[in-house]
Amino acid sequence: MNSQPPHKDPQDGSAPQPGGGRQVPLDRIEEALRGLRYGSVLAIVQDGVVVQIERTEKTRFSHGDQR
Repeated sequence: MNSQPPHKDPQDGSAPQPGGGRQVPLDRIEEALRGLRYGSVLAIVQDGVVVQIERTEKTRFSHGDQR
């Protein structure tokens, strides 16, 4: 049994991502933001690793658009 703590990134102290880096989650967050005018992007993190990204998009109507 290994009692050593997991390796941390020397730049920011975060745990490494599975697959070797943080670029994939950052690319996916950037993709979720593309074209989003109103809404939110939520990154779910467990043990310093992004495990899920949620995008919620809102549609806004001006007073002239409502009927």
